[in-house]
Amino acid sequence: MTPAAKKSWYAVLTHPRAEEKALGHLQNQGYRAYLPRYAKVVRHARRTSRSARPLFPRYLFVSLDPQSDRWRPVRSTVGVIDIVRFGDRPTPLPSGVIDSLFALEDADGCVQLAHQPSLKQGSAVVVVDGPFARCMGLYEGITDSERVAILLDLLGRRVRVVLEADLIEAA
Repeated sequence: MTPAAKKSWYAVLTHPRAEEKALGHLQNQGYRAYLPRYAKVVRHARRTSRSARPLFPRYLFVSLDPQSDRWRPVRSTVGVIDIVRFGDRPTPLPSGVIDSLFALEDADGCVQLAHQPSLKQGSAVVVVDGPFARCMGLYEGITDSERVAILLDLLGRRVRVVLEADLIEAA
């Protein structure tokens, strides 16, 4: 067996929405595989819940030493299309990329994404989803860690609306 120091991480392209399936099959074959996820707030029928989603849709990562580990079986694993390569050899990721993703994970195993760029009070924003989608407004401030207050012009007057932070973006 080769020392772990010689192993590198490689990107693996999966079929659409087959990242979990490919991850399980790679791990069953004895590969060290990693699928970075982030927590997405999902809204449905007046309820919100958190769901772990792939950080890089259609990609996961596998650790191996291409000189001694068998990497060709990765290509024929259920859910996998191919290992990212140039020519006939897999291309390793720059060192430290996967370690930095591990360092950003919370207790649930989800990568903590940086919050939206800080907006200044009075900045123009647009609502991207929900009942106020495509409405323009002015950023007023943060109410808690995930909700922001904006002023919308509705029916000729400014109305203060509190929304999830991921529902607005700078206009």
